[in-house]
Amino acid sequence: MSFQSLGLSTHLLKTLSEHKFEEAYPIQTEAIPVILKGKDILGIAPTGSGKTAGFVLPILQRLQILPAAKNRHVSALVLVPTRELAIQVNEVFQLFTRDLPERIKTLAVYGGVSINPQMIKLQGTDILVATPGRLLELIEAKAVHLSEVKILVLDEADKMLSMGFEEEMNRIFKLLPVKRQNLLFSATLNEEINNINAILLHDPAIIKVTAEENNLDLISQLGYFVTQEKKGPLLRYLIKQKGMQQVLIFTASVFEADKVADKLRINGIKASAIHSKKSQGARQEALEKFKTGKLRALVATDLMARGIDIKFLPHVINYELPRSPKDYIHRIGRTGRAETPGEAISLICPEDQHHFKIIQKKMGKWVTMIDSDSFDLQGF
Repeated sequence: MSFQSLGLSTHLLKTLSEHKFEEAYPIQTEAIPVILKGKDILGIAPTGSGKTAGFVLPILQRLQILPAAKNRHVSALVLVPTRELAIQVNEVFQLFTRDLPERIKTLAVYGGVSINPQMIKLQGTDILVATPGRLLELIEAKAVHLSEVKILVLDEADKMLSMGFEEEMNRIFKLLPVKRQNLLFSATLNEEINNINAILLHDPAIIKVTAEENNLDLISQLGYFVTQEKKGPLLRYLIKQKGMQQVLIFTASVFEADKVADKLRINGIKASAIHSKKSQGARQEALEKFKTGKLRALVATDLMARGIDIKFLPHVINYELPRSPKDYIHRIGRTGRAETPGEAISLICPEDQHHFKIIQKKMGKWVTMIDSDSFDLQGF
């Protein structure tokens, strides 16, 4: 379904169009109209289902017409379990605030960094994305108040509970006004989530979205045995020899993503890295260039790759393996979409072989392996 049919404002539709968001995901189709009506939601949806935009867009639209809160009194609060998710959700908010007629300031706060800059930035903040522990520290310091919160979002509530945040969450709930809109999202529905539902939600709309199954039969999978020192030359050899014009490359760390992208550029392959250390503007520019063919290779970490959705992506390369078989399937599922075949390649060093066997076993498919020893990698 198109975003135009969901009741969103022309300002939000303009930003969606500019960033090539054309078709709404199922969770967005169901959630956006309900949130716009001010109703509570219990959303059961897996990571990567598009739920973030599903609550970001209608919240921004609702705050355009709701009365503004006083300074240091936020209008919308989004609770998340991790620093990484806080940053990611806040970036989605910031992406869609640009063309709004009424200024809306958003901020992400989380532990592990100095609290003082966050206290200063809270001045004039309308939407706060926060991890529970750091939020309570800011409340105790009187840097922020929750008495005017009009919309509360619990994102990945099951993960917050599994990480031991139940006590902090209950303390936060007691500081909120009784009259507000509540949006609870979780990947699973269990007794603990039902308990929160009973406490927080009033006659909620229940939305369930199952994980999209990747059609692995459309994906040609290959693995190459290689030593660590030859991994970079082999990557460049494969890109050039196979004539890859659009390839998404996965690394396990930010450092490695930058290193791989630098080496590709030095060797004449237009490439850029996309990860959490890059500014939102730099990431958006790299993604746009990759989608339009101005970049031949995009090097990504798993976290940043969540927002990469290209229907006809022909090639994915695992420069480094992910930790879990589920992440491996999620990675290679970026290709082989829309009934179009794709190719997924993994570079396997001796120390990776056991882990790769586990991945294949969990996947239920065995990957054809090729020994790269005979390849002439001189000059690559």
